[in-house]
Amino acid sequence: MKFLVIKKETLLFFLAVGVVLASISAWFMLKAGDTAVFNQLSKEKIREIHMVTAEFKTKMKNGKEIEAYRWDPGTISLEKGEKVRLFISGINGEEHPFYIEGTKIKGIVKKGEETVVPLHFNKEGTYRLICEVHGDRAHNGPMIAYIVVD
Repeated sequence: MKFLVIKKETLLFFLAVGVVLASISAWFMLKAGDTAVFNQLSKEKIREIHMVTAEFKTKMKNGKEIEAYRWDPGTISLEKGEKVRLFISGINGEEHPFYIEGTKIKGIVKKGEETVVPLHFNKEGTYRLICEVHGDRAHNGPMIAYIVVD
């Protein structure tokens, strides 16, 4: 039986290269918004909630198409003071500019992209996440989700 003999200096060199590559990889993932890496580095517990844009579409007997847009899930629950990252994936519709009523939070969800919305409410209540494009029936809405803070 033969054993592979590696010099101590060679082994230390490869170990150092591995540490450098792992550090660079972690830095790039953190820059790209990889939450798993971010959460591992953070001492603070931040819950993740995932939501998508959804479209319901059908054709009537007369040939007319009707559609409606929704956030899914339509209701999320948070504890007062809890820190949450809301990940919204754009599945249907080109873009959904939105705001959260009663806050300064606003943004845009684009098809094929993910928008991350940090949430932290210190006041109990129900906050509405409203799409500005689909705000009423005339515009295939209302596209409203409810954020319930207890």
